[in-house]
Amino acid sequence: MQTHEETRKVEVIIGKILRIGVITSAIVILIGIGLYFMNGAGYQSVVKNGVTFIDFPKRFSDIFAGIAAGKSYAVIMLGVFLLILTPVLRVVVSIYAFYKEKDTLYVVITTIVLIILMFAMFMGYRS
Repeated sequence: MQTHEETRKVEVIIGKILRIGVITSAIVILIGIGLYFMNGAGYQSVVKNGVTFIDFPKRFSDIFAGIAAGKSYAVIMLGVFLLILTPVLRVVVSIYAFYKEKDTLYVVITTIVLIILMFAMFMGYRS
């Protein structure tokens, strides 16, 4: 069984992960916004039925290719992806913390939550 001090250390690590994830994603998004004001979107606009749509990157390969090309929307999408990834990383760290505590029930529950998150992300990626 873990002591109160070990539990506190895990909570501090989880807090740092969340803080670093949010700050990093905010910085990346702000860089993307700065690129947008300097260079524009970098993607073609499509007009359908009088409504203008921007064909922004949706797949990881498109995002990374757009970043390499200096396209602002790709950088912003990377920031959004990092923001989404932050709580997922927190779930992974929680699994490890529960494992160290030898709390099998919470390891199983948190692993199921991680599987559901990964499945939802995969299904969203496919559509």
